[in-house]
Amino acid sequence: MSGAPLTIGGSLITAGSRTEVSLRVADLYTHTPMTIPVHVIAGRAAGPTMFVSAAVHGDEINGVEIIHRLLRLRELRRLRGTLICIPIVNIFGFLYQTRYLPDGRDLNRSFPGSEKGSLTARLANIFLTEIASKCDFGIDLHTASAHRSNLPQIRANLGDEKTLRFAETFRAPVLINSDTRDGSLRQAADELGVTVVVFEGGERLRFNERVIRTGVHGIISSLRSLGMLNARTPSEPFPGAVIARGTRWIRASRSGIHRIRAKLGQRVSTGDCLGVISDPSGSVEEPVVAELSGIIIGQNNLPLVNEGDALFHVARFEDNRGAAGSVEAFRDAIDNADSLLNDVEPPTY
Repeated sequence: MSGAPLTIGGSLITAGSRTEVSLRVADLYTHTPMTIPVHVIAGRAAGPTMFVSAAVHGDEINGVEIIHRLLRLRELRRLRGTLICIPIVNIFGFLYQTRYLPDGRDLNRSFPGSEKGSLTARLANIFLTEIASKCDFGIDLHTASAHRSNLPQIRANLGDEKTLRFAETFRAPVLINSDTRDGSLRQAADELGVTVVVFEGGERLRFNERVIRTGVHGIISSLRSLGMLNARTPSEPFPGAVIARGTRWIRASRSGIHRIRAKLGQRVSTGDCLGVISDPSGSVEEPVVAELSGIIIGQNNLPLVNEGDALFHVARFEDNRGAAGSVEAFRDAIDNADSLLNDVEPPTY
């Protein structure tokens, strides 16, 4: 695709324009109209078309702030091609602070959807036909689900060479191979020839500054790598991403109250104590033991656990020590990466 001109929600997008489109979905039962806000930046020069979406799960709001900051960057004035930003896809779930839509369905298991199906199926169909199908690339922003936190990471089908190359452009600290799931946006987009990766980081209904900064830097890095923005030698010494060889959840061996000892990004070895589960009186305790060596990329923050609950998500690498060092170096770099994040348009009041 060559970028603009294109049509979204009946609005013609022309080269050199910056447009906000209200994409109508449906009405609430109060007859209040519900629309998806879509921001389109079309460069004067031809180039790829890429979408960045957030809040496909309505309670995963870190990506909303990532897109807000992205849209204020002055660098986008020099964009080639077209950037389509959708800060809130699941407007219904966002309104009610829930993952799902009012019909109880998960939008990210409902693609490609249909024009005459359930509310969730209709929203999936609208997003796929009006946005994703008109793009070459996409970045879908997510967080962990309820009571969990994720280390910043890219999830993608790394067995596909084109997808792997695109995933690497984001320069996240960790890359996780993740096959597409039935009904997911990634699967539906892939069938249309659109390369999509998922950025995961943080927890639901909370902003995490480090994750937000990683997201903004990652998107800009991808835009530069695609030639949509001018390449720049970064002043911050970002290490390359490390690719996980596999992941496994460490699960609770018993029910009880969990005291967490390990933390996200920590390197662990087989046999390490990651936490302790006690009975309600505190008289009996049992350690949560690492069953493999690697780095913790996700964890359950809820102290109240049942037998079999997933507690720690551990990724293993060819060189666990080196990967841990790379993750730590990335964390330091993103905390001190002010040059780009300060280059924003002043707010309007």
